[in-house]
Formats: sequence, C-alpha cells, structure tokens
Amino acid sequence: MDRARNLLHYLNMNSIPTYALYGETEGEARQDWLHWETIQARSRLHDYRIAPHRHDQFFQVLYLTAGRAEMTLDGDDHLLLPESIAVVTAGTVHGYAFSADVRGTVVTLIERDIVGLGVPRPQAMVIHRNCRDIAMALGRLTAEADRPGTGHDVAMRAHLMLLLVALRRADVAAMPSQENGRAAHLVARFRDLVEQQYRHSRRVADYAAAVGISHTHLNRLCRQRLGRSALDVIEQRIALEARRQLLFSTLTIKQIGAELGYDDPAYFSRFMARMFGVPPAVLREQMRRR
Repeated sequence: MDRARNLLHYLNMNSIPTYALYGETEGEARQDWLHWETIQARSRLHDYRIAPHRHDQFFQVLYLTAGRAEMTLDGDDHLLLPESIAVVTAGTVHGYAFSADVRGTVVTLIERDIVGLGVPRPQAMVIHRNCRDIAMALGRLTAEADRPGTGHDVAMRAHLMLLLVALRRADVAAMPSQENGRAAHLVARFRDLVEQQYRHSRRVADYAAAVGISHTHLNRLCRQRLGRSALDVIEQRIALEARRQLLFSTLTIKQIGAELGYDDPAYFSRFMARMFGVPPAVLREQMRRR
C-alpha cells in the first residue's frame, strides 16, 4: 500500500478527509471552474482504489463506459457497470474500487457555479439507465472546455445548464410530484439553505424567513412536494451527516453531536435513536460490522 492510501484510510481518520481532488491538497488543485479527466488518470495512481472522502465545494459527475466499479455513496454500496453515471454533490462521502480495465470520464465543477445558474441542483445519486442525454451533454461540455472559441463563457454555461437538465430528467421518476413554477423554486431554495446551514440552525422559522415565506407555507409546500415536513427535511440532513461521521470517522459520539449543534450528548443520543431506531453507539457498530 502506498503512502497516499495509508493517509487516506478512513478508519484511521479523526474526521472524514476533505480534498480538492482526490490525492491533492488545496494548494495543488486547479483553480479552473471546470476540471475533467479520465477515470484511469487518477485511479491507477491509487491502485484503482479511492478511499471514502468528500469534497467541500465540488460537484462531480462520473461516467463509466467500460470495466466496473464498486462505489460507496454516503455508506450505501452501488455497482457501476458500463453506461452508469454517478453524481456526487459537495459534502457527500464517496469512494470507489475500480477494475483495472475501467474507462470513463470524471467532470468536476464548483458547486456554487451550479447554484448560480438558477437550475435546481441534482441530488447525489447513481443512474443506471436513460444515460444517453447525460453522456452527450458531458461530451459537449468537455469539448467546449478543451477548444474554447468565440463566446466561450456563454457556451460553457449553456452546456452546463443542458447537463443539469439531463440529470434532472434522468432522476424525474424519483420525484414525488411534477415540478412547476414558484413552489418548486421555493422548495429547491429551502433545500439549498438546509445544505448550507443545517449545522447552525434547526428552526424552520429561520429557513422560512430566508426563503421569504411563512413557516406554515413552507411546511405545506414541503408536504406537497416532498411528502414530509420542513422539520423532517432539516432533521434528515442532520441525521445523514451524523451517520457519515459515525461510519467514516473516529470522532467520539459526543464530538459528533457537538459538531452538529447538540451540546447535550443525551439529547443527541435520543435524536439518533428516534431517526435510526438505535442509539448512535449501536448504529456505528452495526454499520462497521456490515
């Protein structure tokens, strides 16, 4: 095992490792707003195994065209076969074990650029079918990045928006209802705010005020479009991060709770038991044993 893999082995980490691109420090990372490379280019440097880690600011799309990969995405296992696509949002813990004959492309973008386009941000997911339009959008985006011409910035943003639309359409079957108009925009805005602020606020009223609607209206929209209350959305995001930390870090349960705004360890333990059915210590043991 080489030095990089020793450093990145998640069971030895006090917290989940956060990198610019895997194996690079922040100072080594490219500052371009788009980066793309073949899967082979980076994975072969690490013996085709990328330990679980996350990126603080990046949005990635991996398109596998040959070989196979076993992927972990926030603790859930996925098998990627040819024509599979993995979408990894900022903060999502992910890792891979690739076959040596793997082929494909990884495109990395700054997540704030995606949010700035005004198109709802795709969720972290794995797509196994209906990938043709996504693959074509990725090809056009990387081709424009490689061969900039007149109107390059406009073209890049146009190709990026088409990619986001293709990703959205591929995932539309998972949506609880048809998206349209202002309601969809408000819910998407709320979810983006939760992603940014869940460590600091669990008050629905704070998010409703930031979105510009009442607490009651936000709850009604969430129930209509997501099938759950606004508080459920916030708590499930906190629970997801707690689950990540329990599985991928060696922080104590008290430290994890404090990091998520729970100063009282007993209160955090009760919260986790309510969300997962077992206390955090039992959950950690179950996940690592599995």
